[in-house]
Amino acid sequence: MIVTVVVIGRNEGERLRACLASVNAMQRDGFDIELLYVDSNSTDNSIQIAEDSGARVFKIEGPTTAALARNTGWREARGEIILFLDGDTVLDPDFVRTALPSFADESIAAVCGDIRELHPEASIYNRVLDLDWNGAPGFVDYCGGCALIRRSALSLVGGYDPSLIAGEEPDMCRRMRAHSLKILRMDVPMVMHDLAITKFSQYWRRSTRTGYAYAQVSARYAATPLPLWSREAKSNILRAVALTMLFNISILCALLTGRFWPLLIGVLFFCSLVQRTALKARSKTLHIPTRLLYGIHSHLQQIPIFIGQLNYRTRRHKSAPKLIEYK
Repeated sequence: MIVTVVVIGRNEGERLRACLASVNAMQRDGFDIELLYVDSNSTDNSIQIAEDSGARVFKIEGPTTAALARNTGWREARGEIILFLDGDTVLDPDFVRTALPSFADESIAAVCGDIRELHPEASIYNRVLDLDWNGAPGFVDYCGGCALIRRSALSLVGGYDPSLIAGEEPDMCRRMRAHSLKILRMDVPMVMHDLAITKFSQYWRRSTRTGYAYAQVSARYAATPLPLWSREAKSNILRAVALTMLFNISILCALLTGRFWPLLIGVLFFCSLVQRTALKARSKTLHIPTRLLYGIHSHLQQIPIFIGQLNYRTRRHKSAPKLIEYK
């Protein structure tokens, strides 16, 4: 049996070297691997790194998306099971061996596991976003960019949609579920991911990309029996508007009254929201400062996500969207 590993990347450098080394070091029990690397216009030595690691290399020139890169890879694959990885991840050596038996169930199209941040100590952004990666195990609506996926399921739905600049995996999984196929999340380590977010500007761009994906994908399936992200998109709009009104009304009342207490009430109300979210995050971490930061993130991110939704709705009938990169 052959498992094809498709790694995609752009200017990942030493992160790519670590990713490919982890693939070559995985535990194999009754299967061989085929390693493919799809490069999207890198200007560093990524291609040389991939070739030195024994990968077959495919180059994409011109405008590209993660979806296009993944499609390029799996369509060249010889294996029936495809492991998709991003070039900034490190594979757990036991994940593939542990997850493969799940495909004995013909209804399972994809299997994913736990993702953790490789360097949570590098910045508050890495530390907080590390808590966003995982959910409860079992059958889920979609996987992320890293997952084991059955090639026949990819062929059935035509793979990833290259017109999407983000949200391509949930979109594809939704199309698979429309064919009564299942997505399984296992409670096992899968990859360590290197977000490498050290600046607020990176955090902001990543959040606006999330909003763009919410709007684009939810609009696509809003009128279907199997909607996707409609609830998330609507919730974001309500939360962003409410938060903006809270800040604006507090400032306006302070200016009109010439007193500080309206601002204090607004800040205290926001702090109560943060504390409530931090309490709910106890299952994610017992570290109280991280939980409080996570609470701030959970609410403040609604504003750039909302802006991302607005970006989609204002340009949906104009030129093709450009990638929103945060690295």
